[in-house]
Amino acid sequence: MSTSSNLAHAANVRHGVAGCLSAVADDLLAFAPGPAYADRSFWSGIAPDVRARLVAAGESVAQTEWPELTDAHYQLFTQTGDRATFEDIYFDRRRRLNHLVLAELSEGNGRFIAPLIEGLWLVLGERGWQLPAHNAHSRGGKRAPLADPENPVIDLFAAETGAQLAVIDYLLGEQLGAASPLLMQRLERELQRRIVHPYLNRHFWWMGNGDEPMNNWTPWCTQNVLLCTFVRSTDQATRGAVLIKAAHSLDAFLKDYSEDGACDEGPLYYRHAALCFWGALRVMDTVSPGAFSQVWSGKMIRNMADYLVNVHVADHHYINFADSSAVLPPCGAREFLFGQAVGSAGLCALAVADFSVDPSPENPNEINLFYRLLALKVAPEMAAFATPAPERENIYYPSCGLFVARDETYVLAVKAGDNGDGHNHNDVGSVTLYKNGQPLLIDVGVETYSAQTFSKDRYDLWTMQSAYHNLPSFAGIGQRAGAEFAARDVVVGLQAAQPEIMMDIAGAYPAEAEVKSYKRHVRLVAGHAVEIEDIYEGVRSAELSLLVKESPEVTASGFQLGNLAHVNVTGGGPLRVEKIAITDARLRQAWPDIIFRVLIPIKAKRLMLRIE
Repeated sequence: MSTSSNLAHAANVRHGVAGCLSAVADDLLAFAPGPAYADRSFWSGIAPDVRARLVAAGESVAQTEWPELTDAHYQLFTQTGDRATFEDIYFDRRRRLNHLVLAELSEGNGRFIAPLIEGLWLVLGERGWQLPAHNAHSRGGKRAPLADPENPVIDLFAAETGAQLAVIDYLLGEQLGAASPLLMQRLERELQRRIVHPYLNRHFWWMGNGDEPMNNWTPWCTQNVLLCTFVRSTDQATRGAVLIKAAHSLDAFLKDYSEDGACDEGPLYYRHAALCFWGALRVMDTVSPGAFSQVWSGKMIRNMADYLVNVHVADHHYINFADSSAVLPPCGAREFLFGQAVGSAGLCALAVADFSVDPSPENPNEINLFYRLLALKVAPEMAAFATPAPERENIYYPSCGLFVARDETYVLAVKAGDNGDGHNHNDVGSVTLYKNGQPLLIDVGVETYSAQTFSKDRYDLWTMQSAYHNLPSFAGIGQRAGAEFAARDVVVGLQAAQPEIMMDIAGAYPAEAEVKSYKRHVRLVAGHAVEIEDIYEGVRSAELSLLVKESPEVTASGFQLGNLAHVNVTGGGPLRVEKIAITDARLRQAWPDIIFRVLIPIKAKRLMLRIE
């Protein structure tokens, strides 16, 4: 499909963004990301406990040295594959800036200006704002060991940094300029040089190009370039050019989203995909009031919002696949406002439920200062929101093959689809199960990102392999990556009494596995149990792997998972249990130091598991 036909598809079928450009005003307004310093009534009206936390966080930063970030740190990625060392310091610097800004806004007496100026000079002096892992000028290109100051790359976090600095200018520009005029002149030059000029004069892959597939990068970068442009005193020509380019990029993103609204990158990346789409569109619809309002009414946009509600389990647990964790940070103002924009009471209620129990909802774990301002501004409205969440129905997302069913006891998910998803794991047919809100059959997620994570050796990592999902292997042979490795003959029933999904997952395995068929039938017997029925025809010996959080105790009929459940096994040989040590920091956010793998030899044509 050509570029023009892609855009026509987005505009005509999905109320595309670029299709609204004819309604854009001649004079584009500025965008206010939140209450500036001059709005003392707002900042003095913040709840005392919130203000105390904001000031305390600023004091903590002001009393410590700024971390050093060197070329040696930057080069670790190309030398050893280590991302974390550089990124920990990089993100710490930006979070410190946010703490100082919000402390100064809250207190308003100037005592945080000096340390803020020191931190701003450091960030402005960084060789490059792009992460080492993204330091390439083409999609998938070789990463240069150091950033080239004369040839900046706009990646996710260069754009985030640009937006952050622009918002700081909006909030405290007068106070910072009075203390350090040269700083503010430098800030303006760096935003032009690193963000605005390359955005308008170069093509980065995430901007969209014909049929090339887009992902969360597109709305994430686009939102932040829009913020960088419209919260500052930019000229109308620049604003207009950025707006037009942004609209076409958002349509390039929408062309790869299905009408069902599912994020094939998993619920973690929903926040950078769907929520950043919301953020970009909010800016655009504000600077030209009403021009893009029809986009909000599109069915797909509503479905995008509701997706997070449908994959939510309980508390901070979600149905995870791809590179998403099972445990996510709390929802907040962005989810609430997205829900409002499209009329999703469920998303609003999910955001408010998290907000009501979050000890510091004004401090989302993001470097984006815009998000923190939203959290502060919308807090009173969220506190007053009283609409209960609607009942969630069983659902199937055909775009990625995700089946989710639930009753008062169980939340069951099965991943059909193929192994060509964004941030893919080889997981066609895998089952995830919660009982009474507790993880029973788990998807472990992904370890801390390294160079290997996005390399040709990705599937050497254990977390990516089907053998470490709830799936069979055949003489040790697991699934392969790629859209051609897929489930077939998928049949779904969403009836309340017994929602079920049936599929043949043989096509997800390579020819050398010699699998003629492997028919998996998973059903929720509402109020009673979950059943997994596997019927295997093939040559090689087969073994089913199940990952669980609770320590399994092998019984005569299967295995017991503490007080949570018993798994009855029919058609299997002697069970083996392996311990898997969880030492990676990212995995430890969701799991204890040990999880378990139950291995079940398949000894009969029909293997039956009943979980209750």
